[in-house]
Amino acid sequence: MALKSTIYKAELQIADMDRHYYANHALTIARHPSETDERMMVRVAAFALFAHERLEFCKGLSDIDEPDIWQKDLTGAIERWIDVGQPEERRIAKASGRADDVLVLAYGGRTSEIWWQGVRGKVERLRNVTVWSLAEGVAAALGGLAERTMRLQCTVQDGAAWLGSAEADAVALEWTVLKAPANA
Repeated sequence: MALKSTIYKAELQIADMDRHYYANHALTIARHPSETDERMMVRVAAFALFAHERLEFCKGLSDIDEPDIWQKDLTGAIERWIDVGQPEERRIAKASGRADDVLVLAYGGRTSEIWWQGVRGKVERLRNVTVWSLAEGVAAALGGLAERTMRLQCTVQDGAAWLGSAEADAVALEWTVLKAPANA
């Protein structure tokens, strides 16, 4: 019998002063049996950084045709596709053809560097793709925030971001831009 996803609930307060976006989101997060706390919380951090009223979690690991997070317009067209981790270059290229904007949020320190060197040549040609790599230790620190019921706050100001809770110190969300979109 297949294992079922574990459901997490999060109240996420966002104060994004760079985009002038201030909102509260009640999130239901399905954690796939093979997913770690770190990966799940990197998904939450990605949601917080790109929050929008139509941004939503997808099946991700459970469905190869969906990203971890996406934002669709009112017609159902995909405006933003967000994948967390180290997807294959074919998946990134397919996403590039399906969505207006694609973001890959890699994490894992040295393994992310090795992954990027392997996919860089093909991904750099894709005009609408952005690739970020979280700084070493950020994913592990985010994993420490994971609880079945969470109250999280995300603050974004002057290009810097923090995600935390009342029970734990805020984690600085530090990243390196490996690839910016061609139109940036």
